[in-house]
Amino acid sequence: MYHKELELKLQKGLPGSLLLYGENDYLIDFYIDRYIRQLGAKEDKLTLYFDEWDFAKAKSYLSQSSLFGGINLLIVRYDKKIPAKELDTLIGLTKKNSDNYFVFAFRGSENEAKEAKLMHASFDDKKGGNWVRFFEPNSREGVEILNQKAQSMGLDIDHFALGHLLLALNNNLSLCANALEKLAISDTKITGKEIDRLIYSAAPLATEQLLVDLFENRPITETIGILLELGEDEESILRATQKFVNEIFLFNAYIKLHGTPDSQEILGYKLPKQIEEKKAGLATKIKSSVLLAIMEHLLKSELYIKRKGSADKESLLYGAFIKMQTLIQQQR
Repeated sequence: MYHKELELKLQKGLPGSLLLYGENDYLIDFYIDRYIRQLGAKEDKLTLYFDEWDFAKAKSYLSQSSLFGGINLLIVRYDKKIPAKELDTLIGLTKKNSDNYFVFAFRGSENEAKEAKLMHASFDDKKGGNWVRFFEPNSREGVEILNQKAQSMGLDIDHFALGHLLLALNNNLSLCANALEKLAISDTKITGKEIDRLIYSAAPLATEQLLVDLFENRPITETIGILLELGEDEESILRATQKFVNEIFLFNAYIKLHGTPDSQEILGYKLPKQIEEKKAGLATKIKSSVLLAIMEHLLKSELYIKRKGSADKESLLYGAFIKMQTLIQQQR
């Protein structure tokens, strides 16, 4: 099914098992959070992200009764198709016990849609499951999604300003949602002028999104162009990239030693849970040798860009990111 059908379905209650996939990361995260909020499962859940995936652990979790008579929420983010036999077992456990829930956020390769369709049969309604595919929203849909978030926050902003925000941030709902959080500090009506002032402070957010997209093998050239238009220079983008890659390397090493991430121990300060989980997920998907190669490449690129004239810097920056993307793709 699709987004609108899912909303109708949710009016009757949360499906016991749900497969989420497609090109809209914001909505995938939104519905995972909706399960957590609606079930009151902020602490009482099991999350298995990428290399943490373990069928035996997932089955054991859904097979046990909650100690306090509550719910069991299993959240899986994985970039590979799970065998039908394993899916059928997990979905069967949610159908057998109404206190069990299983949400699978599938983030695959360029064949993601094809691989996801192979799992539709397991997530059939008759078996107690459901699936939903999300697409990149058009402008009207994007404004409506952001309007719902703005209303839930009590933010005074009209459709025209929301459209302006979407245009400014290249239709990226995740960046727009972060921008709304910042705007919520203001007690006044939000117009295009306030958004234009925010755009420059949103550049760090856009940089963060660029680097997440880089590691998740998504298109990045448009976001680089937006950053340059926002006034970010090539050297500052490379420095931010070095900092990000170094953090991913530290997460990678810590998880290998201790199993679970702790940003307080890794970085010396506590990250918000969602950001900590995102960086941990990226760290578990990439080899240490690839991270070291990227770090070495960044150092060479920074020196090269500093030596060249301003006319060459932009093309050199694009070249540096293309090389990094190639290094990441070669390990797959």
